[in-house]
Amino acid sequence: MALSARRRREVYERAGGCCEYCRRAVGVRLVPFEVDHIIPLKHGGDDIGQNLCLACEPCNRYNGANVAAIDALTDERTRLYNPRQQAWSEHFNIHPDGSLSGSTPEARASVRVLRINDPPRIQQRHGEMLLGNYPCPKNS
Repeated sequence: MALSARRRREVYERAGGCCEYCRRAVGVRLVPFEVDHIIPLKHGGDDIGQNLCLACEPCNRYNGANVAAIDALTDERTRLYNPRQQAWSEHFNIHPDGSLSGSTPEARASVRVLRINDPPRIQQRHGEMLLGNYPCPKNS
């Protein structure tokens, strides 16, 4: 079932126009942001607000139907970061070059799966940092 315009607007407003994974702002992206199912429908997720978040196109595309991955530090399986249950600032670190790192297994796995540190994405965030447009202030 397609999400209603109202539900999409609620997700956008709750996120403050920020990707809830990489903290990029909608205003600096040419491609519209997307509503992501944190737990994909194919894994039993649903369209309720607690299962939806705002994601930039790269984060949503790379996330796909993933719900877990291997933490490269511990080599253990872990769930991916959940923006409805976890505070971004407690899981991720922003570095001066625009790269991100995870301080928890969920964040490290998410950085890897979502390819958050692909060179073009780091370069874009760094440029946005220099202009004062990154990180998006809404997410905690």
